[in-house]
Amino acid sequence: MGKTAISAVLGVLLVWGALLANAWGSALPSGSAETAAPCGPQEHPHYNDIAPPPAVTLCGEPLPLGDRRVWESLDREFTIAVWNRAQVFLWLKRAGRYFPFIEAKLAAAGLPGDLKYLAVAESDLQSHVRSPAGALGTWQFMERTARRHGLVKNQQMDERRNFERSTAAALSYLQALRQQFGSWTLAMAAYNCGENRVAQEISTQRVSDYYRLDLPLETERYIFRIAAIKIIMENPERYGYRVDPAHIYAPRAVDTLAVSLPHPVPIADLAQALGIDFKLIRELNGHIRGHQLPAGRYALNLPAGSGEDIAALMQDLAHSGGDPKTGEGPRHHVVRAGETLSQISQVTGVSLAQLRQLNGIDGSLIRTGQKIRITP
Repeated sequence: MGKTAISAVLGVLLVWGALLANAWGSALPSGSAETAAPCGPQEHPHYNDIAPPPAVTLCGEPLPLGDRRVWESLDREFTIAVWNRAQVFLWLKRAGRYFPFIEAKLAAAGLPGDLKYLAVAESDLQSHVRSPAGALGTWQFMERTARRHGLVKNQQMDERRNFERSTAAALSYLQALRQQFGSWTLAMAAYNCGENRVAQEISTQRVSDYYRLDLPLETERYIFRIAAIKIIMENPERYGYRVDPAHIYAPRAVDTLAVSLPHPVPIADLAQALGIDFKLIRELNGHIRGHQLPAGRYALNLPAGSGEDIAALMQDLAHSGGDPKTGEGPRHHVVRAGETLSQISQVTGVSLAQLRQLNGIDGSLIRTGQKIRITP
């Protein structure tokens, strides 16, 4: 091959080499050693501090944020709350279900609207929450305080878990504390640790200003936590929280029925008669314990539109199997498909031993449709 031909071949090879090099170079990851500078220290996302507003009021009373200790206490609770993203979103969603009722009751009683944030601080707007000390419900009543303010607590019922009843009791209690101590901050502090403790500390320390009192640590943080919740929930978008209105939890549509039962009625019987789940009745009436509607007079929540004849239905259930003239309870329980003697014992409150004795049952074998005697 001549020199001219060799030169031509070399030229073609050089052109192809350049084209391939460009193609390979463009395909390399941006972080590759061939195209990027040597890696420096790994970078992390940067977060900016979010500070509470310079002026804050709670129930119309300004927080003395000019006092550095007070400002730092608010900053602590605000920082913890504003960065707790999942919890804040749940507050905003649950507020759609519970705040309208609380706000209406506050307005009717002439009380500050900010008191609704106390319920958020207490339970995150959940009725089943129980504290290590035994406080229960949306407003976290202790058993003794609950009874003192008219809430029923016995083996069949615990109205601390009744949202409507416990709200009325909490607002009444807070109003009495405000009259006793003269300020909402002290009233809320007393709600947290008890009026006797606050009165004792005021007497011992000779100071009646919440922000100057030495109180239990939880109580010292309490007012600032409520204030932080208020700041965020009043202006959630300012702090980066946007919730689609379709995601807000709506208030439950219920019919509230005043019932008067001469004896317990199995919740399963009512659920079956209404064509709804046992679970739904329990959720709407969290204050009712166990598997039966207890005897007595009280309010029962049922799904809206359960029927105009619900009162008559309740009376039929109350007297089914019994004597409506004497008010005696049902004498028999009809076995449903899949039901066991142990389940019947739980529903009726009659022990297994007594059921066996009353019905001459040896063991636990029963059949669908069988009438089980439950009273002598």
